[in-house]
Amino acid sequence: MNKIIQQTKEFVKIEFATDSTGHDWHHMERVWKNAKQLAKLENVGDPFIIEMGALLHDILDVKRSNAENNKTRFNKFLTNLPISNDKKKKIIDIIQSISYNGGHEKNIELMEAKIVRDADRLDALGAIGIARTFAYGGAKGQLIYDPTILRRTEISELDYRNGVTTSINHFYEKLLKLKDLMLTESGKKLAAERHKFLVLYLEQFYKEWNGEG
Repeated sequence: MNKIIQQTKEFVKIEFATDSTGHDWHHMERVWKNAKQLAKLENVGDPFIIEMGALLHDILDVKRSNAENNKTRFNKFLTNLPISNDKKKKIIDIIQSISYNGGHEKNIELMEAKIVRDADRLDALGAIGIARTFAYGGAKGQLIYDPTILRRTEISELDYRNGVTTSINHFYEKLLKLKDLMLTESGKKLAAERHKFLVLYLEQFYKEWNGEG
């Protein structure tokens, strides 16, 4: 199984080599490490499925360009792996259950998927989460902040992907909600610490924005 994990890492490195939105190979690697940590702390699930799901979790993300080509390459890669169809199905289930989608997320029962979802959301919090938010916003042409652009409360899946917002609004539209959406006890504890950093950052941001600090 270690050989397959290594093979998957090389595949993912190539797939995300040119990404500049915060969804690059290093994001996949951090989620993989987070998932391994959570799996160890929770002592549940199939470690191989968790690692594979974590490494491949963004491979079919609709935010990526050339979606059909991505899907074709992934299907070919997965088909050629010497693992059971049951394992392949679980990996696909994880990939299809990760996205936040503006809060329109799927309910999941698979423990391995819960681990990977929490691992992915940890990387959207804390210092790394802040860096990724501004990287993504810049790549998509979003403003850092504009007080006249109001935060969205009820967001459709389509509007979440394509609507007008700012990077600071994204904190309220997603990041600050993640702490309460974690599915594992270990994930909740780790998220709480990173959540505090988001709050402190926003306090300092507004001080500087208003010329007060």
